[in-house]
Amino acid sequence: MDIFNLLTMIGGLALFLYGMHTMGEALSKMAGGRLESVLERLTSKRIFAVLLGAGVTAIIQSSSATTVMVVGFVNSGIMKLGQAVGIIMGANIGTTVTSWLLSLTGIEGSTFFLKLLKPSSFSPVLAAVGIVLLLGAKDATRKKDIGGMLLGFAVLMFGMETMSKAVSGLAENESFTQLMTAFRNPILGMLVGAVLTAVIQSSSASVGILQALCATGAVHYQVAIPIIMGQNIGTCATSIISSVGASKNAKRAAMIHLYFNLIGTAVFMVAFYCINAFVHFTFLDASANAAGIALIHSLFNIGATILLFPMSNLLVRLAEKTIRDKNTVEEKKDSIVYIDERFLERPVFAMEICRNKAREMAKETQKAIDLALDVIIDYDSKKADEVIRIESVVDKYEDVLGTYLLKLSGKNLSSEDSRSMSVILHSIGDLERISDHAMDFVKTAEKLHEKGDEFSKRTKEEMKTLCRAVHDICILTIESFCTDDHEGATHVEPLEEVIDVLSKKIKKHHIKRLQKGKYSIKPGFFLQDILVGLERVSDHCSNIALEMLTIYENDYSTHEYFHSFTQTQKDAFEEEYESLLQKYSLDKA
Repeated sequence: MDIFNLLTMIGGLALFLYGMHTMGEALSKMAGGRLESVLERLTSKRIFAVLLGAGVTAIIQSSSATTVMVVGFVNSGIMKLGQAVGIIMGANIGTTVTSWLLSLTGIEGSTFFLKLLKPSSFSPVLAAVGIVLLLGAKDATRKKDIGGMLLGFAVLMFGMETMSKAVSGLAENESFTQLMTAFRNPILGMLVGAVLTAVIQSSSASVGILQALCATGAVHYQVAIPIIMGQNIGTCATSIISSVGASKNAKRAAMIHLYFNLIGTAVFMVAFYCINAFVHFTFLDASANAAGIALIHSLFNIGATILLFPMSNLLVRLAEKTIRDKNTVEEKKDSIVYIDERFLERPVFAMEICRNKAREMAKETQKAIDLALDVIIDYDSKKADEVIRIESVVDKYEDVLGTYLLKLSGKNLSSEDSRSMSVILHSIGDLERISDHAMDFVKTAEKLHEKGDEFSKRTKEEMKTLCRAVHDICILTIESFCTDDHEGATHVEPLEEVIDVLSKKIKKHHIKRLQKGKYSIKPGFFLQDILVGLERVSDHCSNIALEMLTIYENDYSTHEYFHSFTQTQKDAFEEEYESLLQKYSLDKA
């Protein structure tokens, strides 16, 4: 093998790795975050998790990417550790699909059908179709993703063919033959396979390199088997690296991946060589081929899954013993709000996680305001403490979401996701302020309770009506926000104006009662604070609804929104406003 063959082999390896990366990226974009969503939601039964892990990995062509996603899910609290086990096992099975695709390069025959199956025959066609789609498509379209996938696959296969041809002459190289003989030592072979895979961080790629070397005829099964076993261990490096700095459960998920492959390899190697000592497998001295490598790779991963699947809980406990749990209650609360930055590389799915977290924040805000409204009417210390706890959680949501979305804004997002991001960024501040007002209400109610003062019976009845209206506007706003219901958002503003009217009426009524000298002036100061707070809560609801409407209509000016109403819209608005005035009439209180 001369220097030119070496350069050709390096070039083929570069094309091979680039093609694998390009194809995986394109497949992930085509999935549009749906694969990750499936992994996140449909893992209640472990056997389904195995099948899903295999399916997703087969599609994105990377067990490392699937495992890193799992580590991210566990780190963000989206997935439990027990659910992660099945996906990790399935990922090891799914990664074998790549080796079967690469085994097509070893097809030999002169018939038309066999020639057609060879990558050298169909790859140029895929490349031509791929480049036409890629160059002819607009930015971030499905055609562009399909073109990238086809072109990546063609480059991958071309790189594999180039490597195989470059190393084919090594069969006559004495030094290379001696090197392959040295790898007959199982421990050394496993070490080489593990190191190579850890360096390039892809078991599919390292198996492909081994399949390319089979073209020399100097790689025997006695050499290939330990290397394949080592490759399965080396692929764990990616998940272990990704878990650095993550939560303890994320580290445990990475350890489960490592233990699965270590135990599976140990059992396979001990059983295989013990049987070989008595049976003496003759195929070990035969030259390996690409299909044989794919078969061994598949048999090991499927066999290891069958063996260890019943012991999934033991793998979880082993990981928990390795990574001891010393988390405080506060750390566990933080993990609920946390969003893993690994997902930034998958913007579509990252945006979906942000939407889910924003919905969680909105629902927590709803809980806080509902409890606070109860406390205003009838003081309860337990409810007051719960409002204060929720307020601190909502603060964390705002901080995490705001920071994460700013990082995500620099990624390539669709117009729909960009609008969704704008709504969330504009709304989380209002949601946080609503929770602040909820806490202010309970503090005011607490002071009123401690002083032994209370509102008059009539004032209490009027406050119940106002609190009911505030509860309803929050429900309407948060449901519209969580379901992206723009029609529902149009009903927020009429109710906000009614709440302003109710607040002013209650103030006037209270002043009249004071003037008659029937009640103490002290509760009036607290009443003023509560009424101002309730008005501001409705204002924040109005802000959220208006942001949804203006951004949805690409109008970005909330001040001009109502000025653009047609006469029909104005009449409908006025009719709804009058209807709501009747519904929340203080005369009924």
